[in-house]
Amino acid sequence: MPNPPKPKVVGDINSFKITAVRDNFSSLPERINLSYHRILRLPLTKLLRAAICVLAVATLVLGSVTAPTGLPTAAGQSTDTERKALEDQLAQLEGQINQYEDQVSGYQKQGSSLKGEISLLNNKIAKLNLQIQAINLTLKDLNNKISETQSQITDTESSIADRRAALSKLFQNLYESEQVSLMEVFLKNPQLSDFFGDVNSLTLLQNDLRVTVQQMTDLRNQLQDQQQQFALAKSDAESVQAYQVSQKTVIDNTKAEKNQLLTVTKGQESKYQTLLQQTKATAAQIRNRIFQLLGGGELSFEQAYEYAKLASGATGIAPSLILAILDRESALGQNVGKCSYKTAMSPSNQTIFLQLTAELNIDPNSVTVSCPNKDGTYGGAMGPAQFIPSTWNLYTNAVSKVTGHSPASPWNNADAFAATALYLKDAMTGCAAVYSSEISRERCVAAKYYAGGRWQSYLWTYGEAVVNRAQSFADDIKTINS
Repeated sequence: MPNPPKPKVVGDINSFKITAVRDNFSSLPERINLSYHRILRLPLTKLLRAAICVLAVATLVLGSVTAPTGLPTAAGQSTDTERKALEDQLAQLEGQINQYEDQVSGYQKQGSSLKGEISLLNNKIAKLNLQIQAINLTLKDLNNKISETQSQITDTESSIADRRAALSKLFQNLYESEQVSLMEVFLKNPQLSDFFGDVNSLTLLQNDLRVTVQQMTDLRNQLQDQQQQFALAKSDAESVQAYQVSQKTVIDNTKAEKNQLLTVTKGQESKYQTLLQQTKATAAQIRNRIFQLLGGGELSFEQAYEYAKLASGATGIAPSLILAILDRESALGQNVGKCSYKTAMSPSNQTIFLQLTAELNIDPNSVTVSCPNKDGTYGGAMGPAQFIPSTWNLYTNAVSKVTGHSPASPWNNADAFAATALYLKDAMTGCAAVYSSEISRERCVAAKYYAGGRWQSYLWTYGEAVVNRAQSFADDIKTINS
């Protein structure tokens, strides 16, 4: 009796469809169920694929992970070298500026004389010229940072495009693998090792998909961070450039002041002393002078000084420095504005802001906050001290201990002065580790108050403006206390 024909190769059994070869197997149905009970078959591969798709979309939309840190490149090392050179040049300039500051301080302590005043003005002019050099170096560093960040953004966008293409390919491969059942995979592989190899390949495919989705999420967060840094660097550069222009005007005005002084006095000390008495403000005039607050509103100088003394007593920060920080003239045109929290604040700060206004029983729509700048960085600073909600949250309990107000309010003048002083006290700890002279430390804490982690870019702009303003307020305080 002849043997029945056999399939030519195992590959003939592909997807359980009737082939052109008619044999004893062709009469068998595609699936045979000998059980009386109904069997529920779950398409595990389909479910797995759907789950991964959902995970991919959710991760891409909602994911929040730390951006990866790239390995240093030759270009990055070159940038670091250039930045180090700029920092060294700035350090040299700071040393020269400090020498002029010491001389200026010495002249101020000697008392008022025509010769001393002329020497004082000459030293101020020399110091201002050095400050402009320092500002130029700061601008150069900021422009390098802008170029570097723009290059990083381009690289990240390219990487995202590559990962997107890889993700598309992986989805296609997963779809194709889903069309083949486990039995078909088994029948395709005559060797058991080949079967497990194919199963392992499917597992690796799914793992590759997960890894690629994670990489996409990381790159997306990295891109957002780079774009934020780019916007901040541009904003910093614009502020520094604006101050650079104003400093040149200050130099011209100081030169004009010196020339006018020589013209009026004709080099005679007696005429200088007469002029000095005529131009010196009285204590009453100083007390009644209008003090305009950084975040809006105004007080008499006497009222502002009382708040500053209260804050100073609790923190040790000089009242003149607190006043200079909160004085609107020091703000370099800071974009305080009058915007709604809904359009100005980051989502995380909005949550804190609403909690704060609820505690204070304030309608959140009735108060305005600082506006975002044109480069897209968030605003949302509140009240006279211009604290953002998350920063205010860090100081609210300490402020209550100083003023007795619970809860403390960023829109209350006493609370705002106390919060400013507390922030400056914390910043002073870090600045004292870097600078030895008092004036350098004050310049440092002012820059930190204005720009946070980007404070070094504002040492010779906002920081210097505050130091000069603080000296003026110190003279006023001396007058009203004499």
